[in-house]
Amino acid sequence: MRIALAIAMICLSCFSTTGKASDVRTPNIVFIMADDLGYGDLGCYGQKLIQTPHIDRLATEGIRFTQAYAGGPVCAASRAVLMTGLHNGHAPARDNVPHYSSYLQDEDVTIAEVLKQAGYRCGGVGKWSLGDAGTVGRATNQGFDTWFGYLNQDHAHYYFTDYLDDDEGRLELPDNHKSRSSYSHDLLTERALKFIREAKQDTPFFLYAAYTLPHFSSKDEDEHGLAVPSTEPYSNRDWDERSKKYAAMVHMLDRDVGRIVDLIDKRGLRENTLVIVTSDNGGHATVWKDFNTSGPLRGYKRDLTEGGIRVPFIARWPETIPANETSNAVIAFQDMLPTFAELAGVEAPDEIDGQSIVEALTGEPMQRAGYLYWDYGHCRPRYDQAVRWKNWKGIRLGRSSDIQLYDLNEDIGEEHDVATSHPDIVERISEIMASAPRPSEQYPIGTIYRGKPIWKADHSK
Repeated sequence: MRIALAIAMICLSCFSTTGKASDVRTPNIVFIMADDLGYGDLGCYGQKLIQTPHIDRLATEGIRFTQAYAGGPVCAASRAVLMTGLHNGHAPARDNVPHYSSYLQDEDVTIAEVLKQAGYRCGGVGKWSLGDAGTVGRATNQGFDTWFGYLNQDHAHYYFTDYLDDDEGRLELPDNHKSRSSYSHDLLTERALKFIREAKQDTPFFLYAAYTLPHFSSKDEDEHGLAVPSTEPYSNRDWDERSKKYAAMVHMLDRDVGRIVDLIDKRGLRENTLVIVTSDNGGHATVWKDFNTSGPLRGYKRDLTEGGIRVPFIARWPETIPANETSNAVIAFQDMLPTFAELAGVEAPDEIDGQSIVEALTGEPMQRAGYLYWDYGHCRPRYDQAVRWKNWKGIRLGRSSDIQLYDLNEDIGEEHDVATSHPDIVERISEIMASAPRPSEQYPIGTIYRGKPIWKADHSK
């Protein structure tokens, strides 16, 4: 499949592209994804207590989406959908458990592999989750020229780690868990900035900054599970210590988004770089309630209600994306692969679930084709499913439960179940829930997983 894809793309590159993207310059693409950042955690989405001036500025310089969806309600599933363009019901990773050393296989095609065929230099920093070091699923075997950070997602629970994966090797940080001299987020940002500095004017680049902030850390590092070098600029607030730490994490994320964008602008790449900022799923239920991490949405990470899967999504591309716009277009992570392929002037793989959102990015009306699908809990005590179809949202909590139905145009908080009033819609969503997921031996529904993480910090030395 990869060989055929490569040949097709090489042939396509010999000709001018057609369609919408032909009117748009091939851009550099910077995709910045936070980890567990809630829909309501940014000022431009209603946050009142935590200041996010740099990301808010991006929203005024570009377009802010109000109906953007992650690939899944947890890390690995969402990243698999993003990378492959396949929805949660048949993506290579569908949940954080069971634990596997590799989710991506050689036959899987990623965003990076598609963009590589268009001549892009592809680099990534942060949390990969789709294949450990030495496996076929590692980032540098899946289209990335360089990767720095955490290949294993449980490793990413350690901000003061003793090493980080660095291409095919490691950056050793001896006894960092004791000295706490190197905070991983700072190292990730420095590597991201280095990647941009090394960019050549005649070679487009794709930077995937999969930051770990503000995801919780191991309790081995911090009693509150939020390891930070400092609680500034919130140290003097009359909040509990845990909340100060969470706010500091969001502050550091915002600060370094600003540093990345400023470097792009200083290098003269502003008008030819698409910058996207989003989150891999909803915020965590343990975040201080006054922060209102989910905003007007119900639920949190691991839920299939809107609070678990609807995410902030901001895009800036001066002179192509209109400034200070808000879009209610329904978009999702599986759309990124076909969108980036169109912008690069190449074809996306066949049989993916996403659709190009170039029209929505450029401020044009966009119709959502088909449905969006998510599931969660295959090997947990309860298997849940959710479908977004037009303005309707159907949720089934457990295989034997009735489907709840919400009209998201009228009820963003999913407070009023209208299933009994719309049996025809319920029937349609039931059909999608039956047909969308594909059975997988890796995710046997109803079998509770009793295993443990396959990565653990070794601090015995």
